Amino acid sequence: MTERPPISPRSPRAALEPEQLPPPPRRSAGARNPFVIAGNALITIFVLAVIGAGVTYYYGKQRLEAPGPLAQDKVVNIPARAGMGDIADILQREGVIENNRLVFFGGVIAMKARSELKSGEYLFTKQASLRDVIETMVENKVVQHALTVPEGLTSEQIVARLQDNTILSGAIKEVPREGTLLPETYKFTRGTTRDQVIQRMQQAQKRALAEVWERRNPDLPIKSPEQLIVLASIIEKETGRADERSRVAAVFVNRMRQKIKLQSDPTIIYGLVGGKGTLGRPIKRSEIQQPTPYNTYTIEGLPPGPIANPGRASLEAAANPARTRDLFFVADGTGGHSFTETYDQHQRNVAKLRAIEKQAPNDTVELPDDTASTPPAATSGANPTTADTPKPPAPKAAAPRKRAANAPARPAAASEDKSEE
Repeated sequence: MTERPPISPRSPRAALEPEQLPPPPRRSAGARNPFVIAGNALITIFVLAVIGAGVTYYYGKQRLEAPGPLAQDKVVNIPARAGMGDIADILQREGVIENNRLVFFGGVIAMKARSELKSGEYLFTKQASLRDVIETMVENKVVQHALTVPEGLTSEQIVARLQDNTILSGAIKEVPREGTLLPETYKFTRGTTRDQVIQRMQQAQKRALAEVWERRNPDLPIKSPEQLIVLASIIEKETGRADERSRVAAVFVNRMRQKIKLQSDPTIIYGLVGGKGTLGRPIKRSEIQQPTPYNTYTIEGLPPGPIANPGRASLEAAANPARTRDLFFVADGTGGHSFTETYDQHQRNVAKLRAIEKQAPNDTVELPDDTASTPPAATSGANPTTADTPKPPAPKAAAPRKRAANAPARPAAASEDKSEE
């Protein structure tokens, strides 16, 4: 057993006095080294920085991907040369982002997009996140507007449509040549110039024409791509039905082979009004034999140029017409046409159309006084008959003043009351 030190009696006063603590241990010389102190400080700062970065990343990620305040899809236009601050102001004003520019700035910087924000017209979706908003501008996902140019319009009519489009900019220097524009649906962004759209239509037409011409029937009585456009433009104006284009083409090609005049009503109209496209009234009988460079009732073969801008389908029909012997066609009263090889068959179909017209409401334009009762030398255009055909036309009654309600509006109808499209 160890011996305990003897207990020395203490007075009550001494017992209440605190005992003297031992002095603190002396710090080693290494702990007082300034490099150690600096190293400890750096480690502390690094740890705090990592923690701060983690918190910032988590918070920033939450803000970037959180649903935005936009209540519904909205189109916003960012003008050219707008800076990051201007863009933030526009997006705040339009309700696309929250009213906190710093959050937007932070998101742009975090996504390294400060110099990548592009101007344009953008569609921001409902509750688009800040990330979605920034990516939309960085990737230049601008709104694409559509312009549909119908087949069969003249260049002048197409130019008028472009002029009326308020999304396009700039003036059109000149009306393009007839037949050089391809009717199609074109996509463009706000501010695209009208001349740029014209150029795209011309380029599309050149590509389509080259492709169709390459695949044409080699037996065609057509000598050049330009003549193909002329024939296609007549087909385009004669019928709007896809299932009839090749048969209409065959009628005209057969007539060209037999040296028969084409006698197409739309060529009468174009010879009278040119690029205006519409006559605004029925064709007068005196105009059927009125000589113009385009009137295929008075000229041989094709007109000197197109009478409209045909679509690809009409170009293909002209390049590869149906293999028939048809020389005539007339409206059938149901929106289509009846095709025949002989004049007698054609006359019977005309009689059927007359019977339909007599039962229809009187809803056509009254013909002028000089719409004479003297019968024309041939039936209407796309229903061609001609003095050159094997049988001359039989005398016909005066032109009826009403058209079947379901008859096509195109001049292709072989009714003797000449009417424009």
